Amino acid sequence: MSVDSLYQEIILDHYRTKRNAGLREPYDIEVHHVNPSCGDELTLRVAVENGAITDVSYEAEGCSISQASTSVMTDLVIGGSPAHALELFDGFQKMIQGQGKVSLDEETYEDAVAFEGVAQFPARVKCAMLGWSAARDALLRVAHKEES
Repeated sequence: MSVDSLYQEIILDHYRTKRNAGLREPYDIEVHHVNPSCGDELTLRVAVENGAITDVSYEAEGCSISQASTSVMTDLVIGGSPAHALELFDGFQKMIQGQGKVSLDEETYEDAVAFEGVAQFPARVKCAMLGWSAARDALLRVAHKEES
């Protein structure tokens, strides 16, 4: 099996068996993001307690790329700190916007490395970023809420 085939299988697995899908309570912040270029929509909830992300849940409509990427992101950030989640966002964004020239550390990013091939298709970059951008937005809002 080629690496490309393996990555496609990972993406399809996360699309078919979405991790953390379905909106749950309690949560600290809810955001709604839309990808205007293709119509993908996502409502995402984040719960943070004692400096750790305790839950991320979502409801999504859209392509397999956006939904699988959101599933992967939730697996990576739940249990970690908001600061670490924002670092993961930055790395994922650099990779996905790197047109196939930026690789991720597999140990750190786990299944997110499967999206390296997506970076070669500019029309799909926004799809892959939808959940990540929503999580970043939510985490920044939680931080602002805590400062107030």
